[in-house]
Amino acid sequence: MSSKDQKNLAQVIDKIAKMDEPRRSIVQHVHTVIMAAAPELKPRIWYGMPAYALSASTPALVTLRNDDRLNLAITEKVPFRSAGGVDGLLMPAAWFFETVDADTERRITEIVRSVVD
Repeated sequence: MSSKDQKNLAQVIDKIAKMDEPRRSIVQHVHTVIMAAAPELKPRIWYGMPAYALSASTPALVTLRNDDRLNLAITEKVPFRSAGGVDGLLMPAAWFFETVDADTERRITEIVRSVVD
């Protein structure tokens, strides 16, 4: 891991550490899920949010927001695909959550893997 990657990771860990509980633990868990799902992604701060990119110098692909609700989002830098089915041409790009159970963890893993495939 390059020193820039280490610095960026430290900034993400620090950003998460400054969150209030219970969100801090939830976002830390999601960070761990993201890193396990796509270890090639590099954590960094993107517009003040924990985010994940292919390198320290490329745009973020996935972000974690801590606003009124927690939000996992893929950025406009990811090729979007229509959802199909009842969602037709809608393109999923953001998911709100309040906690992470096993089903949510599996879905986060699928979403993250879809941006690097």
